[in-house]
Amino acid sequence: MEQHGLGKTGPQVSVIGLGCMGMSGMYGPSDRAESIATIHAALEAGVMLLDTGDFYGMGHNEMLIGEALRSAPPSRRDAAILSVKFGGMRDPAGNFIAFDGRPVAVKNSLAYTLQRLGVDHIDIYRPARLDANVPVEDTVGAIADMIQAGYVRHVGLSEVGAQTIRKAAAVHPVCDLQIEYSLISRGIEQAILPACRELGIGITAYGVLSRGLISGHWSKDAAQTGDWRANSPRFQQGNVERNLALVDALRAIADAKGVSVAQIAIAWVLAQGDDIVPVIGARRRDRLTESLGALDITLTEDERAAIEAAVPRDAAAGDRYEAVQMAHLDSEKR
Repeated sequence: MEQHGLGKTGPQVSVIGLGCMGMSGMYGPSDRAESIATIHAALEAGVMLLDTGDFYGMGHNEMLIGEALRSAPPSRRDAAILSVKFGGMRDPAGNFIAFDGRPVAVKNSLAYTLQRLGVDHIDIYRPARLDANVPVEDTVGAIADMIQAGYVRHVGLSEVGAQTIRKAAAVHPVCDLQIEYSLISRGIEQAILPACRELGIGITAYGVLSRGLISGHWSKDAAQTGDWRANSPRFQQGNVERNLALVDALRAIADAKGVSVAQIAIAWVLAQGDDIVPVIGARRRDRLTESLGALDITLTEDERAAIEAAVPRDAAAGDRYEAVQMAHLDSEKR
């Protein structure tokens, strides 16, 4: 698989990454054996970047990835690039209750992450959200301390705006910003993406299929018990019908090209620039195979224009997250 540097200071990564959140209950029950097999298949296909968060399943996801890495061939295990988010605080019911970016929390969270993953360093370490009570300079400074100590290789950011990106980059080089980016989530194009490109910071784009909404596989009766999408605005009655109409328009283009809806949506993100790495959320091998098929798709200018006409900017009905979570998104503040 093709590789390139993640930003001007980051590691070499595959042109597509694997997001592992869905393997730890966020979208309803998942199969542990199939999850591990999917990680192995991704590594075998040359997918190097594995993304997780220490609050995914309250540590479950990190332990799952650790198990998958231990059982992978050494060459594949050693090639993996681990990207970890920290700071999300949850109660026993799984609700998000705060974000902690204090320097002491950075170091404490990292200690637990290293243990759960069974590794001696994390390749990219990033706060999941901006802690409104802690200057980002302090949080990034603590990660820089851990780089100096050998426990982390690179600083990453997640869901922050252009001003915060500049503040963070003034403390230590930032290799990438992880942020939602898809055909129906294009908010980064106005200020955030230009700032990252000015500073040489890559983008790891999550939600490229909008949590399955524009995958071509979602239907209104598809939610499982424990699937947090049940409360997501874009999946609510009144919104989901309008959003699925966009998918139908996209399906016509995909059918004409002989590819799937998911593949055309991922290919569109890939076509936005070599500095953008889509992080796909496959938790089964068949979905992984489908997503990787997007790498074989070349979109013409006419096809890209047709896709953007079918799914216009700001056409999505509903916010990306519930209101309480939107309030935590520095990237959404103007």
